[in-house]
Amino acid sequence: MAIRQIRIQGDPVLTKVCKEVTEITPRIAELIEDMIDTMYEANGVGLAAPQVGILKRIVVIDTTGDDLHVIINPKLVEASGEQTGYEGCLSLPGKSGIVTRPNRVKIVYQDINLEEQTLEGTELLARAILHELEHLDGHMYTEKVEGDLIDNNSLISEEEEE
Repeated sequence: MAIRQIRIQGDPVLTKVCKEVTEITPRIAELIEDMIDTMYEANGVGLAAPQVGILKRIVVIDTTGDDLHVIINPKLVEASGEQTGYEGCLSLPGKSGIVTRPNRVKIVYQDINLEEQTLEGTELLARAILHELEHLDGHMYTEKVEGDLIDNNSLISEEEEE
């Protein structure tokens, strides 16, 4: 498939609410494959369709490198607990910020066959799910950052010192 250009914060498409997917057309199937390829090429753990300029409710997530989730028309049904940590985004390369999110989430969504599924996640998966779902509603994690964004190079330096 193809690697698509990732839209950068400031692009108006990232502020729009996405439309539901009602059928898996060849174009939608190609978009999903391209999103997967683009996410892996960019070393990301998640990617939402608006990040590649398409206003559809589609997300791909893989937090471990071998547990790919293709999530269509997701709806958050449960969230609990709390976690605070650094978060970044492929639409704001090289930057991270501290964000507090629920530590456990449950969503219902449709798979590639538009069959309803349930996904529960904790820790990084919960963070990734919530981060990507916000993209579908025109929001970026920077709206939740506590304090200032930092350069990822300084974050790596801090981790090496510890």
